[in-house]
Amino acid sequence: MWSHPAFKGFRSFLLRGNVVDLAVGIVIGAAFTAVVTGFVSAFLTPLVGVASGAVGDFTQKTFDVAGTRFPYGLFVNAVIGFVLTAAVIYFAVVLPVGKLQARFESAKPAPASKVDCPECLSPIPAAATRCSFCTSEVGKPALPAQAQALQSH
Repeated sequence: MWSHPAFKGFRSFLLRGNVVDLAVGIVIGAAFTAVVTGFVSAFLTPLVGVASGAVGDFTQKTFDVAGTRFPYGLFVNAVIGFVLTAAVIYFAVVLPVGKLQARFESAKPAPASKVDCPECLSPIPAAATRCSFCTSEVGKPALPAQAQALQSH
């Protein structure tokens, strides 16, 4: 069954690293979302309620206009949950991971200064004595006395 070319292609697609990594990322992301949502609803939303003098659960809050009920409390709860979840993600994950990555990144060396070749105008390292593009000599005098001799001519 798996020997048909279409199935071989499908099998290699499924076993490709990107697909497996994406699947693992989605599963871990869903589990992490559940943890963060639980933390926000168990600890942070009640703290908002304590600070605002309310219970922290606004789901029952409504108002009526012309006999139509608007459950604005659901929206308020969603906004509070979103802001608190975003804050937890930023301060507990994004910020520490960014600092950790910055600590382990190696310092990148400064790029070598470049000059243009007088013959072909290609950029070459300033310390080069021959152009790597046209192979013409662009050498600088090795000794200061030679530089002065060239300038006096």
